[in-house]
Amino acid sequence: MSPPPPPRACIIGHPVAHSRSPLIHGHWLARHGLDGSYSLEDVAPGGLADFLTGMGGHFVGANVTVPHKVDALQLSARATAQAQAVGAANTLWFEAGTLVADNSDVAGFLAHLDEAAPGWERRARRAVVLGAGGAARAVLYALIGRGIETIRLVNRDLGRAGALRERFGPAVEPAAWAGVEASLRACDLLVNTTSLGMTGQPPLRLDLADLPPHAVVVDIVYAPLETDLLLAARRRGLVAVDGLGMLLHQAAPAFERWFGVRPSVTPELRALIEASIAGDARAADQTRPA
Repeated sequence: MSPPPPPRACIIGHPVAHSRSPLIHGHWLARHGLDGSYSLEDVAPGGLADFLTGMGGHFVGANVTVPHKVDALQLSARATAQAQAVGAANTLWFEAGTLVADNSDVAGFLAHLDEAAPGWERRARRAVVLGAGGAARAVLYALIGRGIETIRLVNRDLGRAGALRERFGPAVEPAAWAGVEASLRACDLLVNTTSLGMTGQPPLRLDLADLPPHAVVVDIVYAPLETDLLLAARRRGLVAVDGLGMLLHQAAPAFERWFGVRPSVTPELRALIEASIAGDARAADQTRPA
């Protein structure tokens, strides 16, 4: 009887070619001497249900990224309490043939924020969150769990922001994008959960002049590593928290689910991903017309 094939995992998204997840999980597989693999799977909108139906024959599980986090939860047979509360999933695995969903973005977001801005919650009563997608759901859940009293949720589609108020309660205040700067005047924590400012995406144009001097600014975008938002925050002397740490910390629980070992987020791993991001930036610069 032949041994079972090595476990395979993947990340599902559209687009997904930019993802550093294969590099992260490949590093951990090599570090722990494990036989397994991790790949990119570009699944267009509308194709997720079919992909998940056939996934069990090829993969032990998957990460899920934009735009599939909400649908992945709905299409799973079972979900953890946290994924249900957030309303989105970023980690899938099989138990006795049953597809199970979880959300590790909550833990990943908080772990990196705690590392980069120790004690942030002691001086944070009001937050502003930009965007109302799957990542915003995890951030809202995390902030409410840490006792943030008021979260101004700024989104171009007020209906989507209103739906998240219904899910997460009166701490969430939907707000139009047109008045975003006014929302910053009493803001202790600003979090960008949109793709604005990401490499290849439109810029995030935001004046931080009205942010209080103690405010913490978080951008979950990690490519480029220093976004225009973070650069503006640092120029004002504010604490600026990049998105790479969240990416690294949210990956660890998934790796343990699939490959049976809990990995560590080390300076070596961070340096590896930073070098990859920098390499892509240099390649992009070389292809731009002079």
